Amino acid sequence: MKRLLISCVVAVPLLGLTAGPAWAEVKTREKTHVSLGGMLGKMFNLFGGKSAKEGVVQTTAVKGNRKSSMSDETGQIIDLGEEKIYKLDLKKKTYEVMTFEELRQKMREAREKAEKDAAAQQGKEEKTQKNEPQKELEVDFNVKETGQKKQLAGYDTREVIITITVREKGKTLEDAGGIVMTMDEWLGPQIPALKELAEFDIKYWKALQGSETMGLSAEQLSAVMAMYPMMKPAMERMQKEAPKLQGTPLASTTTVEGVPSKEAAAQKQTSSEQPKSVGGLGGLIARKMAKKDDNAAAGGHAVIFTAEHEVQEIQTAVTADDVGIPAGFKQK
Repeated sequence: MKRLLISCVVAVPLLGLTAGPAWAEVKTREKTHVSLGGMLGKMFNLFGGKSAKEGVVQTTAVKGNRKSSMSDETGQIIDLGEEKIYKLDLKKKTYEVMTFEELRQKMREAREKAEKDAAAQQGKEEKTQKNEPQKELEVDFNVKETGQKKQLAGYDTREVIITITVREKGKTLEDAGGIVMTMDEWLGPQIPALKELAEFDIKYWKALQGSETMGLSAEQLSAVMAMYPMMKPAMERMQKEAPKLQGTPLASTTTVEGVPSKEAAAQKQTSSEQPKSVGGLGGLIARKMAKKDDNAAAGGHAVIFTAEHEVQEIQTAVTADDVGIPAGFKQK
């Protein structure tokens, strides 16, 4: 898992865009910063280097079936036609090739390992709960226009805050616990060039059997989804509602938090041990939060991950060299 977190390039979807069938050319400069909560975050920060602490600025180009993403030290070229991913070491001037099927296998391995780790931490009682009927969930969706405005990448934008809450059906978030996803987005006008970038990302992640990246690499998302399965309905609701938003997101901050049930929170305040006697949805979240987030206040929200993304520059002229392997590079 550590090795996967280090080696994978962060991919960011442009939520809220729908693209036409024709391929266009687009080149952007973007900054992305992802921070994970709990033990995943500790591993990511420990082994992720400078990019884990400060984020990554990269140039992205799309032309035809190819997309390249280049940062200071590393690069990646995705070829949808070949179903191959080229990973570049810009300092050593070398590259290696991975097929989509090889990446799918790594995703499966990461998911399976995360599920085993989660099962071991949950204990015997929680394993028993897995055999019980699953709780039915409800998803609440709210959009708020703040009235705030600013310029990004030469475009006027407005701030929109989206809040998605996943909780047990018939119960409040405070009583039963759940997950809260908050997206603070700065929406500009419709930008046709960025629709093609979004369309490429959608095609790529669908090819990998999953389009809900939310700013995480495929392996990171597999691990997070295994540990926090309630994220799936939240992402599905976002995918459904996003096209209704008017405008192109040029900057966004996505935060996903776990909320313990009232009973679990009360027990956590009176015991330094991880809650073991509280069942149900809220108990599951509380047990995961108790040891994974040392900074979370008793009874408060625990951050699962935060993803920040900003488009800094947009161009519409792309050459074949922009999406090709640079001259002089050798395959490892």
